[in-house]
Amino acid sequence: MSELVTGEAVALELRPARLPSRALAVLIDLALAMAVYLAVTVALVAASASLDDAAQVAISIAAFLLVLVGGPIAVETLSHGRSLGKLAVGLRVVRDDGGPIRFRHALVRGAIGVVEIVMTFGVVACTASLVSARGRRLGDVFAGTLVVRERIPVAPSGFVPPPPPWLAGRFTELDLSAVPDGLWLAIRQYLTRMHQLDQQVGLAMAARLASELAASTGAPAPQGVPPGAYLAAVVQERQAREVRRAFGGGTPGPAQAAQASAPAPAPVAGYGPVAGVPGGYPYPGGQPSAALSPQPPVAYGSAAAPGVGGSGVTAAAGDPSEASRPAVPPEGRPASGFVPPA
Repeated sequence: MSELVTGEAVALELRPARLPSRALAVLIDLALAMAVYLAVTVALVAASASLDDAAQVAISIAAFLLVLVGGPIAVETLSHGRSLGKLAVGLRVVRDDGGPIRFRHALVRGAIGVVEIVMTFGVVACTASLVSARGRRLGDVFAGTLVVRERIPVAPSGFVPPPPPWLAGRFTELDLSAVPDGLWLAIRQYLTRMHQLDQQVGLAMAARLASELAASTGAPAPQGVPPGAYLAAVVQERQAREVRRAFGGGTPGPAQAAQASAPAPAPVAGYGPVAGVPGGYPYPGGQPSAALSPQPPVAYGSAAAPGVGGSGVTAAAGDPSEASRPAVPPEGRPASGFVPPA
């Protein structure tokens, strides 16, 4: 793969075409061009039989330049880099940044191609393509273009792991308009491959991406939150906004407004965002901070439970409702304590 960066700072993974496929495409294009050139030459000879030799030579040179030079340039310009041979093989000519080529790119490639392909029988083009790391000939080097493969096996897209539940709704007010597309792509690639990286390398990469994301949003990352979990939560918020914009008109409903105004949920016990745990997010220090560490389960209805069923309402001393609460938890409550499923 060859990573190209577009003008919008988006990294593209393109596969450059190698010599065999490019040679096959050139042979197809040359065969078609020669057939057209012979047909045009026969027609011009029949039409200019009454002219002198100098006029016939001039007409032959003009036909050569028009068909074998101007033809490929016009085809690549109008088709944005896909001649008939490249279309048959599955190739395309693009700029160095991945964008479509213009007339000037096709003109430089066609003019130099006459020398390195037609006049030298492809020796110069084959040598340059073998020497180049991305298989480019001299025309591509001077024009700033690259021939890439379009028919490649489609690999399954990486799965972006969801953030911890206790980070849900924490970034609803975050301004994401200034975050560049290249940074979004880098964050997504990290999240899909973070379990394949070395732990120290992954932590350093996550910290760097989190700092860049915080600088782009203008808001610092929350204290004590692992960088990987912070990145996943912000990516999930961006995806949620895109879904609302596409299907809901971009205006949050009452449920979204209530969720945005509600306080952040407490850490979920048993989620396990500890380094080395599949599906979790490693902490820079190897252990979660005190504010984010999993809390021990509290027996439902016991005297040690300050909250009633996780509602956050403290029962006053001598409250008659405390005595009337059943000792056995209702159906659906865990007997050992209020532990939401991971």
